[in-house]
Amino acid sequence: MSDTGTGSKHEFKAEIKQLLDILVHSLYTNKEVFLRELVSNASDALEKARFESASGSEVADPELPLEIRITFDKDKKLLVVSDTGVGLSRDELMENIGTIAKSGSAEFLKKAGEDKGGLEGLVGKFGVGFYSVFMVAREVVIRSRSIRPEEPAVVWKSDGLGTYEISEIDEPMKRGTRIEVHLKEDGAEFAEKHRITSIIKKHSNFISHPIFVEDERVNTIPAIWREPKFSITKEQYGEFYKFLTFDSEEPLETLHVSVDAPVQFSSLLFIPHRGMELPFYGKDRYGLDLYVRRVLIEHGNKDLIPEYLGFVRGVVDSEDLPLNVARESLQENVLLHKISTVVTKQLLSHLQKMAKDDKDKYADFWNNHGRLFKLGYSDYANQEKYAELLRFNSSRFEDAKGLVSFDDYIERAKPDQKDIYYVFGTSREAVALSPHLEIFRAKGIEVLYLFDNLDEFAMEGVRKYKGFELQSVEHADPGSLEKFETLEAPVEVEPLEEQDKEPFSAFLEKLKNILGERVTEVRLSGRLSQSPCCLVNPDDGMTSSMQKILQIVSKDTSIPKKIFEVNRDHILIRNLFAIYKTNPEDDYMSAAVEQLFESSLLLEGYLKDPHAMVLRIQELLNKSSGWYRAVAKGK
Repeated sequence: MSDTGTGSKHEFKAEIKQLLDILVHSLYTNKEVFLRELVSNASDALEKARFESASGSEVADPELPLEIRITFDKDKKLLVVSDTGVGLSRDELMENIGTIAKSGSAEFLKKAGEDKGGLEGLVGKFGVGFYSVFMVAREVVIRSRSIRPEEPAVVWKSDGLGTYEISEIDEPMKRGTRIEVHLKEDGAEFAEKHRITSIIKKHSNFISHPIFVEDERVNTIPAIWREPKFSITKEQYGEFYKFLTFDSEEPLETLHVSVDAPVQFSSLLFIPHRGMELPFYGKDRYGLDLYVRRVLIEHGNKDLIPEYLGFVRGVVDSEDLPLNVARESLQENVLLHKISTVVTKQLLSHLQKMAKDDKDKYADFWNNHGRLFKLGYSDYANQEKYAELLRFNSSRFEDAKGLVSFDDYIERAKPDQKDIYYVFGTSREAVALSPHLEIFRAKGIEVLYLFDNLDEFAMEGVRKYKGFELQSVEHADPGSLEKFETLEAPVEVEPLEEQDKEPFSAFLEKLKNILGERVTEVRLSGRLSQSPCCLVNPDDGMTSSMQKILQIVSKDTSIPKKIFEVNRDHILIRNLFAIYKTNPEDDYMSAAVEQLFESSLLLEGYLKDPHAMVLRIQELLNKSSGWYRAVAKGK
């Protein structure tokens, strides 16, 4: 084709060169996106042509199929993107392709300098996506014929450095646009078929119009999320899930929805059977694929889904986000936040339904994804739904496999019970040794077992559920449990004689003197029935397990001071009291008290150095074995 000679040369404004430099070097971090931009623009042009034809308007070349074709010449370093869309007239070329020359580049640059967000918050307001082509092009030639029959074909040329030319074309041309990209030396890779094809499959695979690369169609997988749910089979969902995730299994759950308000989008979400990774590890691997009208904007967008739902895989396709360079920086935060809010609520509602309708499937979900889900403790906007979906083991079960919800717990709670009690331990076996549980066993009160540090954060985040306070057994007031009937027979022990009550108070003071500043107080316990003693926090502000977590974070290795509670009815305490009455300075008594204290530290996970404890145990065994030998010999 040749130009008519009636062309005109136009200079960009003085700051255009600076602007193009910013666009090329600041907005895009990956050069391949230029092809995505060209294909996206071609797709828009085809949609407009479809609308014009359907509206009954007279159009040029009505028989043309709506398609995109890409050709290349590796030797000439030439890439050509053609479409049969609406095309552009001379005025439209100056209006649209020359947008940055017209739209006030000086103002753009001024705002880019003033705006704290820099270009990130401004790019969506300027139609600058096309200009990303100059990252790889030394020259761009656009030949276009408008869909309006009376308009002549025109050609636009520019090297992106400061000027562009527009001329009419004197030879026949079919409707549409042909963009010739004359590649720079470092852009030669974009004239290779495998590179072009991989970019199309990555970014533009789901565009509804066919895309051909050298006569071979490359976008062959349909965007099923845009189709009505009733038209999609389970097999199609499974096939798409495997294509998306490379998972060999079928998804555990599929959620396919279309939303019109407050923002229009379609989503196809999958919950895999297996967990992908643990919390705080591989955090960059979660997110949903964001599309705008079938064009991939970002793989694994983290603004669309909170981290605690990061086990979900899928796509979100928005109609409201602009299809321009803004998809590189994705700063339409208001829209993304609205989409994220809706997606999060839909997923939580879906999980609620699963938990209600299929407890076994939900248990499968929880065992594979529960640990990640617990990270939602700070999602206060959805706290009630989050709390409803939490699961824990409890004292009701014989092993660690059983799961209970807060609602299950409340249903079994005793009359007048207004607390949900929990205890933390590294395992069910460790929890069973906690002396704090003794009063709950005696009263037949269910206790939730927490084995994961994240459980503590979940409890701290929820705090209250349907009128019930979440209460650690450490902080439970034994007096508040007296109203509940004792189901276990108490350990039979001779009541303390009246004349011994005052000496026993002195005995407690002696214990405090032995332990010194390591404890804040020594007092009688109302919670123990089988253990001789336990450690209790001096206030109810923090559990021992949470205290240890914060100590790890702050690298604090000190042992916190606690209250030392003793069970007056335990035989060991009674024996030590008898020794005290005989000789308050008895070394055996002092050694036994030290041993009881360090045993309590060991159960709480605070004992740092066991060497002294081991030696003390050996010494106590030496003394007690001599006593036992004498008794046995007497028998």
